[in-house]
Amino acid sequence: MSAKKMTVVDVRSREEYASGHVVDSLNIPVNELQNNIERLKEIEGDIVLCCASGMRSSMARQLLVQQGMTNVADGGPWTNVQYKIVNNLM
Repeated sequence: MSAKKMTVVDVRSREEYASGHVVDSLNIPVNELQNNIERLKEIEGDIVLCCASGMRSSMARQLLVQQGMTNVADGGPWTNVQYKIVNNLM
């Protein structure tokens, strides 16, 4: 990921997201991604996907790449993404 603008998209369920998430992240559950492709394509900069374990974020990245998106990365577990942001590692 480059130093340009970054948006974190958490693909867990709304309930999981409510129990804790990366500050300022978007919550779009993985089963709702297909209906939000245009919204995601409008995001400027890089998109970092996260979930609980990395399984759903990996699936989400595959789906978005299949839709022609090149600015997406799998961040894995949201706690890892949070740690990297807090410690300026992303």
